[in-house]
Amino acid sequence: MAQPMLHGMEIVEEIEGSGGLGGVARMTEVIAALETRRTELIEQLRSQRLASWEEIGQACGMTRQGASRRWSQQAQATSFGDAAAAYRRGRPPYPSSAVDWLVPSTAKSVLDLGAGTGKLTQLLAAREGLAVTAVEPLPAMREELVATVPSADVRDGSAETIPLGNKAVDAVVVAQAWHWFDAATALPEIARVLTPGGTLGLVWNIRDHRVPWVAELDRVLHRHTRQEIDTAPSIGTPFHEVERLDVRWEHALTRPELLDLVASRSYVITMAAKDRDELMHQVGELLDSHLDLRGRKNLTMPYITRCTRARLS
Repeated sequence: MAQPMLHGMEIVEEIEGSGGLGGVARMTEVIAALETRRTELIEQLRSQRLASWEEIGQACGMTRQGASRRWSQQAQATSFGDAAAAYRRGRPPYPSSAVDWLVPSTAKSVLDLGAGTGKLTQLLAAREGLAVTAVEPLPAMREELVATVPSADVRDGSAETIPLGNKAVDAVVVAQAWHWFDAATALPEIARVLTPGGTLGLVWNIRDHRVPWVAELDRVLHRHTRQEIDTAPSIGTPFHEVERLDVRWEHALTRPELLDLVASRSYVITMAAKDRDELMHQVGELLDSHLDLRGRKNLTMPYITRCTRARLS
């Protein structure tokens, strides 16, 4: 005979068993497995356009906005592996003055956290006498990272679970990635791996919209989506002496590299293929028609590199 279907509290009681710490451990394991599977099902529903965020929110007991914020951001954070090569080709480096400001000259070891394909890692590895560890959770990004910076100690891990021992490095830097972290979990982890008095440095490259064609490029991108990032986040205890620095500079790139820059944006990677093709077509039209760009193979993208530095108490 078929077994009767268990419901809500019956399932909980079966997992709990005799209770105690064993019951808590079993519940924790099952909750983690269920959350992983729920995320997979939601990603499947969204990728195949089988359900709206409204419907997914209702199924999860959440609002549409809550469901969208939770799972669309997660999809974007893990999407870079699908376009790792474009990310490496299209993303800009960082100005040396910003790197010098972020990492004290006295530092002997540094961790590049959420290192991606190694845009910042490469600059750190060029500094004499500095031991560089790079932590990146996505396999495709790590492959690019190892190929780009073979001298770095590249490890699988995340900001929330850093694969280093206590007091392992003198400085931690995060390039273009802090907004993907769970800060409440990441901050104590970073403090754990830092030596006393060590520094945490955050950095973002931001396109300078004062240049007309850059402003027009952003208008094209924002027709499809707008990604708001706090590039001057608050950093709480156990860090103090928070300082800010902006560096204005220009990055030379070719037309294909600019297209790679657009294609490597997380919200572009996760678009439906039709919408992504339309966006890339519009960017191509801008390159062909704008008076400052038309007929040019080599371009100059103006940037503001925004830096935050804090010291471990």
